[in-house]
Amino acid sequence: MFLNLQIPRLLSLSLCVVGVLTAVGFAAEGVKEEKACAEKEVARAGLNGDQKSVSIDAAREQARLLHEALHSTLLIVHRKYYREDEKLPIPSSVLDEVFEEMQRTRNIKFRWISVNAEAMNIDHEPKTAFEKQAAEALSSGKKEFEQVEKGIYRHVGTICLPSQCLKCHMPNRRSTATRFAGLIISLPVSEK
Repeated sequence: MFLNLQIPRLLSLSLCVVGVLTAVGFAAEGVKEEKACAEKEVARAGLNGDQKSVSIDAAREQARLLHEALHSTLLIVHRKYYREDEKLPIPSSVLDEVFEEMQRTRNIKFRWISVNAEAMNIDHEPKTAFEKQAAEALSSGKKEFEQVEKGIYRHVGTICLPSQCLKCHMPNRRSTATRFAGLIISLPVSEK
């Protein structure tokens, strides 16, 4: 029931996310408008960082929905709007701003990790035991990895790195093997 009520809100928020990412290719004024859109949506929906814990099953579905929406957004925006020669920020770094907003408004945390390609940012190297286990699981072919600990549900899903990504993530590759990064989504849960 809770998830059914949250899906329209999450989809609405995802549309604002897509709007924010699209604005990157246009002008700073567009970003301000999209931020105002996100703030209005948060206020309208009565959302804030004090989100109550949900069941593990509900958190799993929320994480999968968020992962799918963000992965698709990343790939589409990268393909349609990012041009290396135009000195635009890479879409994953723009998503970091979205992640900060989601943490502030929904208490959902996000983190990129490298899996079987070169990390473009040293902060994306797996650090914790969980992150290292997740990277190993994804590298071995699993599509997702999860853990529940101390009231936090952590979900890691694969982020496919298509060939245009590999010129940076694997500049000296000698294989056409598929490469991945991972996206960790952490949500508070009730462990009942």
